Amino acid sequence: MFWGALEWILLGAGGVGAITYGVRRHRPARQAPWWLLAGSLAALAVGDVCYSYRWMNVADIFYLLMFGLTALCLLQFTRGGALLGDRARLIDLLAATCTTLLVVWVFVIGSDRLHTVSATDVIGDLLLIGVAGRLVAADRRNASAWLLLAGALGMLTGDLVYPLVKNWMTESAFVVLYVCWGLAALHPSMVRLTEPAPPRHSPWKFRWSVLLTLAASTPPAVLLIESLRGEVEDGLVIAITGAVTLLLTITRLADAIRQNSQALTREQGLRVATAALVAAADRPAVDAAVRAAVAQLLPPHAVRRVSLADELAVTELPREPTGPADRSWWLPAADPDDRILVCPLRLEPLDVARPSGGALVITGRREDLITGHDALEVLAGQAALALDRITLVEAVGRRDSDLYLRAVIRNTADLMAVIDVDQRIRYSSPALRDVLGQTELPPLATLDELIHPDDQARVRNALRSHGDGTVHCALQRADQGQVLVELTYRDLREDRLVQGLVLTMRDITRNHDPAERHPQAEYTGEMPAWVNRRSAQQRFRY
Repeated sequence: MFWGALEWILLGAGGVGAITYGVRRHRPARQAPWWLLAGSLAALAVGDVCYSYRWMNVADIFYLLMFGLTALCLLQFTRGGALLGDRARLIDLLAATCTTLLVVWVFVIGSDRLHTVSATDVIGDLLLIGVAGRLVAADRRNASAWLLLAGALGMLTGDLVYPLVKNWMTESAFVVLYVCWGLAALHPSMVRLTEPAPPRHSPWKFRWSVLLTLAASTPPAVLLIESLRGEVEDGLVIAITGAVTLLLTITRLADAIRQNSQALTREQGLRVATAALVAAADRPAVDAAVRAAVAQLLPPHAVRRVSLADELAVTELPREPTGPADRSWWLPAADPDDRILVCPLRLEPLDVARPSGGALVITGRREDLITGHDALEVLAGQAALALDRITLVEAVGRRDSDLYLRAVIRNTADLMAVIDVDQRIRYSSPALRDVLGQTELPPLATLDELIHPDDQARVRNALRSHGDGTVHCALQRADQGQVLVELTYRDLREDRLVQGLVLTMRDITRNHDPAERHPQAEYTGEMPAWVNRRSAQQRFRY
């Protein structure tokens, strides 16, 4: 008796210790099902110890506790996992199987034929085998799922054979349960059993609803039939089966309510975000709308960082090449429980609006990000549309402003030009083209191409500084001649309609000696290089 109890104590302690070590080492996404599995092993070990000392009533209590913890463990394993994203069909089948076994046991087998075999234990073992078998079917290469299935088969074998033939061989079937479940937690594949995955919603079908209704109504019907026959012989089996079926039915309804609530929340959040993005007039407004939408779509504690990046860093690019259809990719975060979701803000038909693209980068808890993955991709698409619309509206506005300016000053004698931030000439007046001796400028001409090489660096540095100013330089004509001008620039890069620099030039060539128009070797002062160059004879002739 003592040695038998010691054996179960060592097996229970070893199984619980193995699960604890595996959870600490592999750090699965959800640890609750593994802790429940460890609790069920501990309850089973205590029940076996009580059974060794012939404390049957206490042992039955711990055995029932073991089945209760195992049932909660199964519910956690099938909740939003990578293998079972949608457990609705599994719950329907388990409920139908449970009630079918009840009917077979009561009306076909009968308790008088196998009076030593516990019907509740057999039904619970079969449900456990059904869930473990579903996990194996979803991923046949998962060793942890196979070990869970082997442990459940060992438990079923023990519950069927040991009451009929009590010896060490039949008792060893229960040892398989302890060993296999402990090894299941030690194997690295245990992480995939609870890896979060996007929820997959099954369409409502009438036949599945009928199946669940029949499963929920079968235990009361069996109880009614037995009571009409005169004596209720399987009351405990009917009560436990009814409780299990009711639990599965409530879980099924709770899942449906939760999915519907999440869908409504996502729909409302995306609707509000779409309205805000449509009304956004600039990039800060788009950024504020996106942040508000993310705060509504995800739990507040699940988000670490949200940003709209103009350009992606090297560390934020996908590790593997992605195709044009890929709308997001994942990157590791500093915290093992977190992930970085990168949703590019680029729509193929409108790449011309924002060639640099950019992306919506969200860092947060992996499970919550995976749950809201689809909604975040839709939000990124809406943000991309808003940014493209703003960019195109600004481009159209600048084009209309340039056309208006071109029409107004078509016959003016002023030398003027409008350049972008990269110093590409967006507009030049006809008088400037006449001075340069060109009918039209090249489409992508820059200001450096019009300035004399000796003055290019000084003009470039002046235009890079913020603010207005004046600089003297020489323009290079098409016939290699030079025109001395006083260039006054006005910084309108922050102006929404201009977004560039407006240059006004005044020809001052006639105010200097024509002999000074030839470039020499050095220059000083603020005037153009070829104006300040003097020979030693000219400087010291007195």
